[in-house]
Amino acid sequence: MEMTSSKRVRSTEEVVEELRAALVEVGVLLPSLRVDPVTGASDEPFPLVALGRCNVGTAQKLTAVLRGLAGGGES
Repeated sequence: MEMTSSKRVRSTEEVVEELRAALVEVGVLLPSLRVDPVTGASDEPFPLVALGRCNVGTAQKLTAVLRGLAGGGES
């Protein structure tokens, strides 16, 4: 059974919202986080998630969180 484009995008939108919520929990805001409109409207089986752009402070915070989760110290 093939998933329709609208169901694929809705499913991807749900993943994006879950990611957004998880990032907020660790103090990271990616303002441009969204479903990529090109792959979301195409026949791709899974639309891409556009993480978007962020400022240097946000990039540093994200790096610290990821290092902390990987056991690399600072978080």
